[in-house]
Amino acid sequence: MKEKISLPTARRIALAAQGFLDPRPTGTPDRRHFARTLSRTGLLQIDSVSAVVRAHYMPLYSRLGPYPFSLLDNAAVTRKRTVFEYWAHEASFLPVETYPLMRWRMQRAERGDEMYLGLAKWGREHAAYIEEIYRQVAERGPIAASALEGQKGSGGWWGWSHAKHAFEWLFWAGRITTAHRRGFERFYDLPERVLPQAILDLPVPTPEDAHRELLRISARAHGVATSGDLRDYFRLSPADMKGRLEELVETGELLPVRVEGWDKPAYL
Repeated sequence: MKEKISLPTARRIALAAQGFLDPRPTGTPDRRHFARTLSRTGLLQIDSVSAVVRAHYMPLYSRLGPYPFSLLDNAAVTRKRTVFEYWAHEASFLPVETYPLMRWRMQRAERGDEMYLGLAKWGREHAAYIEEIYRQVAERGPIAASALEGQKGSGGWWGWSHAKHAFEWLFWAGRITTAHRRGFERFYDLPERVLPQAILDLPVPTPEDAHRELLRISARAHGVATSGDLRDYFRLSPADMKGRLEELVETGELLPVRVEGWDKPAYL
């Protein structure tokens, strides 16, 4: 018999998991507070929406109160960085310790999977050009796509320059990463020149082990969630999830529960 929890209790669990119930700093928030918040959320989704400020600054404000934006900005630059950019739920800032857990996605992307179908198709048709862009990054990085822009497409997403397509393909594949930003513009370089050496030296887990650990992070961030919620946090496919939740239940890391008013099983 699954334990049943009330909807108000589920809400409190979720708020606590996301750090909303933590006491706010009494002084100016510092790197310790930033690290604590990121350990709660597991990621910060990057968004160009900026009705007030760019959207990825807002989750920190809602948990820490007024804070210097430099906390996030500085965490994403230099070899001592504590976050890196990659595709998680969407494009996101992730703790650098998560980097090995995303290598399976990078490897799949390099094979033409785990990326937008249109970009994968473009990559197959322009493999030599992509390699030339990679050589330019290796020789000249950090470098922005705008520095190498040439022919553009006919409009919309396909209005991207060929260079922009190539940079995005290489980013998905993990062959380049964001060194820093200037406004909305990314400057790219090789991971070995951007990420801390200690992170690069970490062993790369199997995809199954990585999926299991990503589910753990997702479960901690949600507090209580359905299997779909847990899967979607890092955009895992149903095939990637197969058997993973059951393993975490078997080890006692997840507890199946029923939440009042929910029509799907949940995990705590």
